[in-house]
Amino acid sequence: MRGLLAIFLAAVLALGAPSLAAQKAGNSAGRLRSTVNLVVVDVEVTDSAGHPVQGLQPSDFRLYENGKLQKISKFVYANVEGFAKSAPATEAPVVVPVAGSPVANSLGPVVRDRRLILLFFDLTSLHPDELLRARAAAIHYVKDQMSPADLVGVVVLGNQLGLLSNFTNDKKTLLAALDRLEPGVDSQLADLLSASAQEGEATSVADVGAAWTPDDTEFNVFNTDRKLEAMQDLADLLRSIPGKKVVMQFTAGITQTGEENRTAVQAATDAANLADVSFYSVDARGLYAEVPGGNASQAAPGGTAMFTGAAVVSQEQMREDSRDTLETLADDTGGRAFFDMGDLSKAFHQVQQDTAGYYLLGYSPTDTRMDGRWRSITVKVDRPGLRLRYRTGYFGAKDYAHFTAEDREEQLLDALRSERPILELPIALSASVFRLPSGEYFVPIAAKLPASTLRWALKKGSHDDQFDFAAEVREAKTGRSVAALQDTITVHLGSEHFEQYANRALLYQGGVILAPGTYELKFVARENATGRIGSFEEPLTVPAPAPNRLALSSVLLSSQLVPAEEKSSEVKSRGLAIEARLAHSPLVVSGERIVPSVTNVFRPDQTLYVYFQAYLPAKTDPSGLRAGLVFFRDGMPVRRSPLVEPSSYDASARTASFRVQLPLGRLPYGRYMLQAETIVADTPYAAFSRAFLALAAPATASAAPHP
Repeated sequence: MRGLLAIFLAAVLALGAPSLAAQKAGNSAGRLRSTVNLVVVDVEVTDSAGHPVQGLQPSDFRLYENGKLQKISKFVYANVEGFAKSAPATEAPVVVPVAGSPVANSLGPVVRDRRLILLFFDLTSLHPDELLRARAAAIHYVKDQMSPADLVGVVVLGNQLGLLSNFTNDKKTLLAALDRLEPGVDSQLADLLSASAQEGEATSVADVGAAWTPDDTEFNVFNTDRKLEAMQDLADLLRSIPGKKVVMQFTAGITQTGEENRTAVQAATDAANLADVSFYSVDARGLYAEVPGGNASQAAPGGTAMFTGAAVVSQEQMREDSRDTLETLADDTGGRAFFDMGDLSKAFHQVQQDTAGYYLLGYSPTDTRMDGRWRSITVKVDRPGLRLRYRTGYFGAKDYAHFTAEDREEQLLDALRSERPILELPIALSASVFRLPSGEYFVPIAAKLPASTLRWALKKGSHDDQFDFAAEVREAKTGRSVAALQDTITVHLGSEHFEQYANRALLYQGGVILAPGTYELKFVARENATGRIGSFEEPLTVPAPAPNRLALSSVLLSSQLVPAEEKSSEVKSRGLAIEARLAHSPLVVSGERIVPSVTNVFRPDQTLYVYFQAYLPAKTDPSGLRAGLVFFRDGMPVRRSPLVEPSSYDASARTASFRVQLPLGRLPYGRYMLQAETIVADTPYAAFSRAFLALAAPATASAAPHP
């Protein structure tokens, strides 16, 4: 896994792209700092034909925050179209840093009436032909379409955000930056990084004793949140530049793993709205016909799928799934999404048309409380027939250093109740379902925090840290709370252990007991050194028992087993979820507890442990019960395991537990669907359950799949 990070880093360094991380202002995502007392909103006003409306005065506008009328203290009309028409034929080069200026006012005269466009190339998803197509469109724009009012920058996403060019009107500088966009190792990883996981993916839990997991590289490379967090970071970087900014994202799709990335999508949207950034997403795959079974870059599937149309249907569904997030980001930030375009240059025409002119309205909020809550914004114009488009709100500031104990408790409760996500602290979460002898279900919840969270402890001169966790389960229809947990983990790391453990992911493990039903799970984590919070939401379905058929639990994947009683001296937990403390955890088999992967990303040098339970119908002989595993790739089976007997069997609960282990070295790198198949010999009973996983290339291998 570290090798993949090195590959990403090498590609970015080859482009000569300095990291933008050092330029980031350090603002918490989606929050307006207390030093900022002026809120600026850009408002596009158009007539019924879509043409910009000029000549409006401050008295024509009414602006409300949380329903209360605000006094407009700053008022500017950005006449981009007029500047483009009146600009001299030759102009001295203008440069505006992408990270903005510490004094935003100094940039005002420079960017006034300018159109700021940042070309953002997602190297982690673009294949070589797609990158070349996107680059060609960008070069055409710079040479032939770029307006005198346009200031353009170039950024890439590889291992980190890399800057190729600040905002400038110097075409030579921009063309030189675009010429450095050559296909490389980053683009070779596109198959692995953009592959779709499906809803219903289940992973799982043990208890806090195994709080450290071997590696968290999947946080930074394979999780879809990584792309969304990069977009959030980019919005934060642009925040200090006054006026409207357009980010044109060239990508081959961002696929959400079911509902699991909804929090990251909304957090990126909130950050963009606060920074006055609009995302214009361009699918660089363009318009093309699907080839049954795939093109020459991959082997054709076996069987009849490529002849019946099933392969094409599956390919098209994956393509559409990868576009949903792009469209959501564009719509919610006032931008647009461009799909199936044979000529990508048309996207640039649309951006120029959408940003021909807009009003900037500034006000000092009458509500000065630093409560960190969402402030909604409403703008109205006292003239009939006009159409308005503007940002809908922002997060207020909160000074965590001055929180009381009651404030901190209230902050967690507010985060649980909030309809909006918080992504200051990255979280990956999984929940699985296992039946108990009582007929209820144990729902273990596992949340993984990246190693970077412990780096804050080092920055403040300490080798310990504390994390608060809270979760609530509500009925989907009524919203009634049916279960909750709250835990605190204190991490004590001496200097001799700090570097060892600070490079590993921190894994929280808890759980609740639920009756069958449909629920919404909300999970919140807070790092107490800085007060950073992350939230995560996902739907949760607990099935009703089926006494007359064979049924399976969730399928849990892992690369780590620990003794059931093993506890870490470096990690101490204080838990309040008493109802979920079972005398015997379903995840403990033969004295060993399985530690969930959460993100389900593995290396070929690891052993994969697969755990699930089978629930037998009444009066069924368990001696004929067997189970096996089938790996599917692109809808076709590529590997099967032998049928095995249960690892253990509880006759009173009629529950069989299976733990299957197998090495991963012979599998090609990529995304897989793993299907656990269970049968009872000489009976009609059979059942299957699924999980999804990614296999990463080792450090010494190329990114292309091995045979």
